[in-house]
Amino acid sequence: MNNNKKVIFWDFDGVLMDSNAVRDLGFEKVLADFPEEQVQQLMDFHRNNGGLSRYVKFRHFFETIRKEELTDEKLKNYTDRFSEIMLSLLLDESLLIQPTINFVKNNYHNYKMHIVSGSDQTELRKICVTLNLSQYFVSIHGSPTPKKQWIKDLLEENQYDLKDCVLIGDSHNDFEAADVNRIDFWGYGNEKITALSTVNFSLE
Repeated sequence: MNNNKKVIFWDFDGVLMDSNAVRDLGFEKVLADFPEEQVQQLMDFHRNNGGLSRYVKFRHFFETIRKEELTDEKLKNYTDRFSEIMLSLLLDESLLIQPTINFVKNNYHNYKMHIVSGSDQTELRKICVTLNLSQYFVSIHGSPTPKKQWIKDLLEENQYDLKDCVLIGDSHNDFEAADVNRIDFWGYGNEKITALSTVNFSLE
Protein backbone atom coordinates (compact mmCIF):
# COMPACT_ATOMS: atom_id res chain seq x y z
CA MET A 1 0.00 0.00 0.00
CA ASN A 2 1.71 3.20 -1.18
CA ASN A 3 -1.04 5.63 -0.21
CA ASN A 4 0.21 8.04 2.42
CA LYS A 5 -3.25 8.86 3.81
CA LYS A 6 -5.25 7.80 6.86
CA VAL A 7 -8.68 9.30 6.17
CA ILE A 8 -10.77 9.02 2.97
CA PHE A 9 -13.86 11.09 2.25
CA TRP A 10 -15.73 9.33 -0.55
CA ASP A 11 -18.20 10.90 -2.94
CA PHE A 12 -20.93 8.39 -3.81
CA ASP A 13 -22.53 8.91 -7.23
CA GLY A 14 -20.09 8.09 -10.01
CA VAL A 15 -17.42 6.91 -7.56
CA LEU A 16 -18.92 4.12 -5.46
CA MET A 17 -22.09 3.66 -7.52
CA ASP A 18 -22.71 4.08 -11.23
CA SER A 19 -25.84 6.09 -10.54
CA ASN A 20 -25.43 9.29 -12.53
CA ALA A 21 -27.65 8.09 -15.40
CA VAL A 22 -30.33 7.15 -12.86
CA ARG A 23 -30.11 10.62 -11.30
CA ASP A 24 -30.60 12.10 -14.78
CA LEU A 25 -33.71 9.98 -15.24
CA GLY A 26 -35.07 11.10 -11.87
CA PHE A 27 -34.99 14.78 -12.81
CA GLU A 28 -36.54 14.06 -16.21
CA LYS A 29 -39.39 12.07 -14.64
CA VAL A 30 -40.14 14.57 -11.85
CA LEU A 31 -40.13 17.52 -14.26
CA ALA A 32 -41.90 15.76 -17.13
CA ASP A 33 -44.81 18.23 -17.13
CA PHE A 34 -42.59 21.27 -17.73
CA PRO A 35 -41.34 22.62 -21.09
CA GLU A 36 -38.64 20.45 -22.59
CA GLU A 37 -36.33 23.41 -23.20
CA GLN A 38 -36.44 24.38 -19.52
CA VAL A 39 -35.84 20.81 -18.38
CA GLN A 40 -32.84 20.65 -20.74
CA GLN A 41 -31.41 23.78 -19.11
CA LEU A 42 -31.78 22.07 -15.74
CA MET A 43 -30.13 18.89 -17.05
CA ASP A 44 -27.15 20.92 -18.28
CA PHE A 45 -26.85 22.57 -14.85
CA HIS A 46 -27.24 19.19 -13.12
CA ARG A 47 -24.52 17.49 -15.19
CA ASN A 48 -22.12 20.40 -14.78
CA ASN A 49 -22.61 20.42 -11.02
CA GLY A 50 -22.44 16.78 -10.04
CA GLY A 51 -21.63 17.39 -6.39
CA LEU A 52 -24.54 19.73 -5.68
CA SER A 53 -27.69 18.45 -4.00
CA ARG A 54 -31.09 18.02 -5.59
CA TYR A 55 -32.35 20.78 -3.27
CA VAL A 56 -30.03 23.29 -4.97
CA LYS A 57 -30.91 21.94 -8.43
CA PHE A 58 -34.68 22.14 -7.98
CA ARG A 59 -34.32 25.68 -6.61
CA HIS A 60 -32.23 26.57 -9.65
CA PHE A 61 -34.90 25.15 -11.95
CA PHE A 62 -37.77 27.12 -10.45
CA GLU A 63 -36.09 30.31 -9.28
CA THR A 64 -33.45 30.82 -11.98
CA ILE A 65 -34.79 29.05 -15.06
CA ARG A 66 -38.54 29.52 -14.54
CA LYS A 67 -38.25 32.75 -12.49
CA GLU A 68 -40.89 31.67 -10.01
CA GLU A 69 -41.02 31.31 -6.27
CA LEU A 70 -40.44 27.87 -4.76
CA THR A 71 -41.84 27.39 -1.27
CA ASP A 72 -40.21 24.94 1.14
CA GLU A 73 -43.34 22.80 0.98
CA LYS A 74 -43.28 22.65 -2.82
CA LEU A 75 -39.55 21.88 -2.76
CA LYS A 76 -40.18 19.00 -0.37
CA ASN A 77 -42.84 17.58 -2.71
CA TYR A 78 -40.36 17.50 -5.60
CA THR A 79 -37.45 16.10 -3.57
CA ASP A 80 -39.69 13.43 -2.01
CA ARG A 81 -40.88 12.34 -5.44
CA PHE A 82 -37.29 12.29 -6.68
CA SER A 83 -36.32 10.12 -3.70
CA GLU A 84 -39.10 7.62 -4.39
CA ILE A 85 -37.82 7.18 -7.94
CA MET A 86 -34.21 6.84 -6.75
CA LEU A 87 -35.04 4.18 -4.18
CA SER A 88 -37.03 2.24 -6.77
CA LEU A 89 -33.96 2.13 -9.06
CA LEU A 90 -30.80 2.33 -6.94
CA LEU A 91 -31.22 -0.60 -4.55
CA ASP A 92 -29.27 -2.60 -7.09
CA GLU A 93 -25.90 -4.26 -6.41
CA SER A 94 -25.10 -4.36 -10.13
CA LEU A 95 -24.71 -0.55 -10.09
CA LEU A 96 -21.83 -0.65 -7.61
CA ILE A 97 -18.46 0.33 -9.12
CA GLN A 98 -16.27 -2.68 -8.45
CA PRO A 99 -12.74 -1.13 -8.34
CA THR A 100 -13.70 1.37 -5.64
CA ILE A 101 -16.07 -0.96 -3.76
CA ASN A 102 -13.41 -3.69 -3.67
CA PHE A 103 -10.89 -1.17 -2.36
CA VAL A 104 -13.32 -0.15 0.40
CA LYS A 105 -14.04 -3.74 1.40
CA ASN A 106 -10.36 -4.70 1.39
CA ASN A 107 -9.06 -1.61 3.17
CA TYR A 108 -11.67 -0.34 5.61
CA HIS A 109 -9.43 -1.44 8.49
CA ASN A 110 -6.52 0.57 7.06
CA TYR A 111 -8.32 3.92 6.75
CA LYS A 112 -11.06 5.88 8.44
CA MET A 113 -13.64 6.22 5.66
CA HIS A 114 -16.62 8.58 5.41
CA ILE A 115 -19.15 9.06 2.63
CA VAL A 116 -19.87 12.74 1.90
CA SER A 117 -22.37 13.06 -0.91
CA GLY A 118 -24.68 15.51 -2.61
CA SER A 119 -27.37 12.81 -2.49
CA ASP A 120 -30.15 12.97 0.08
CA GLN A 121 -28.80 11.66 3.39
CA THR A 122 -31.80 9.51 4.35
CA GLU A 123 -31.92 7.93 0.90
CA LEU A 124 -28.15 7.42 0.83
CA ARG A 125 -28.12 5.66 4.19
CA LYS A 126 -30.97 3.40 3.10
CA ILE A 127 -29.07 2.41 -0.06
CA CYS A 128 -25.93 1.66 1.96
CA VAL A 129 -27.81 -0.43 4.53
CA THR A 130 -29.69 -2.38 1.85
CA LEU A 131 -26.50 -3.11 -0.11
CA ASN A 132 -24.51 -3.98 3.04
CA LEU A 133 -22.07 -1.09 2.66
CA SER A 134 -22.67 0.78 5.93
CA GLN A 135 -20.32 -1.43 7.94
CA TYR A 136 -17.30 -0.18 6.01
CA PHE A 137 -17.74 3.52 6.84
CA VAL A 138 -17.29 5.52 10.02
CA SER A 139 -20.20 7.72 8.91
CA ILE A 140 -22.42 8.45 5.90
CA HIS A 141 -23.55 12.00 5.15
CA GLY A 142 -25.57 13.75 2.45
CA SER A 143 -27.79 16.68 1.61
CA PRO A 144 -29.41 18.99 2.43
CA THR A 145 -26.21 19.91 4.34
CA PRO A 146 -23.60 20.79 1.65
CA LYS A 147 -20.61 18.49 1.16
CA LYS A 148 -18.04 21.16 2.03
CA GLN A 149 -19.82 21.75 5.36
CA TRP A 150 -19.87 18.02 6.18
CA ILE A 151 -16.13 17.79 5.54
CA LYS A 152 -15.46 20.85 7.70
CA ASP A 153 -17.57 19.39 10.54
CA LEU A 154 -15.98 15.93 10.30
CA LEU A 155 -12.46 17.37 10.27
CA GLU A 156 -13.20 19.36 13.42
CA GLU A 157 -15.22 16.67 15.18
CA ASN A 158 -12.55 13.98 14.67
CA GLN A 159 -9.58 16.34 14.90
CA TYR A 160 -8.12 14.87 11.74
CA ASP A 161 -4.75 16.17 10.55
CA LEU A 162 -5.44 17.81 7.17
CA LYS A 163 -2.40 16.20 5.54
CA ASP A 164 -3.78 12.73 6.42
CA CYS A 165 -7.01 13.30 4.47
CA VAL A 166 -8.12 12.91 0.86
CA LEU A 167 -11.46 13.43 -0.86
CA ILE A 168 -12.14 11.06 -3.77
CA GLY A 169 -14.71 12.47 -6.18
CA ASP A 170 -15.78 12.79 -9.80
CA SER A 171 -16.88 16.42 -10.11
CA HIS A 172 -15.51 19.96 -9.93
CA ASN A 173 -17.70 20.52 -6.88
CA ASP A 174 -15.87 17.67 -5.14
CA PHE A 175 -12.55 19.36 -5.93
CA GLU A 176 -13.88 22.65 -4.53
CA ALA A 177 -15.11 20.94 -1.34
CA ALA A 178 -11.62 19.52 -0.80
CA ASP A 179 -9.89 22.77 -1.72
CA VAL A 180 -11.93 24.98 0.62
CA ASN A 181 -11.19 22.58 3.48
CA ARG A 182 -7.48 22.43 2.56
CA ILE A 183 -7.31 18.66 2.06
CA ASP A 184 -6.04 16.71 -0.95
CA PHE A 185 -8.30 15.71 -3.82
CA TRP A 186 -8.08 12.64 -6.03
CA GLY A 187 -10.23 12.74 -9.16
CA TYR A 188 -11.96 9.58 -10.29
CA GLY A 189 -13.89 8.72 -13.42
CA ASN A 190 -12.80 11.04 -16.21
CA GLU A 191 -9.67 12.81 -17.43
CA LYS A 192 -11.01 16.31 -16.86
CA ILE A 193 -11.52 15.59 -13.15
CA THR A 194 -8.44 13.40 -12.63
CA ALA A 195 -6.39 16.33 -13.94
CA LEU A 196 -7.48 18.30 -10.84
CA SER A 197 -5.96 15.71 -8.48
CA THR A 198 -3.58 17.16 -5.88
CA VAL A 199 -2.21 13.78 -4.77
CA ASN A 200 -1.38 10.40 -6.27
CA PHE A 201 -3.60 7.62 -5.00
CA SER A 202 -3.90 3.96 -5.91
CA LEU A 203 -6.81 1.54 -5.69
CA GLU A 204 -4.44 -1.40 -6.15
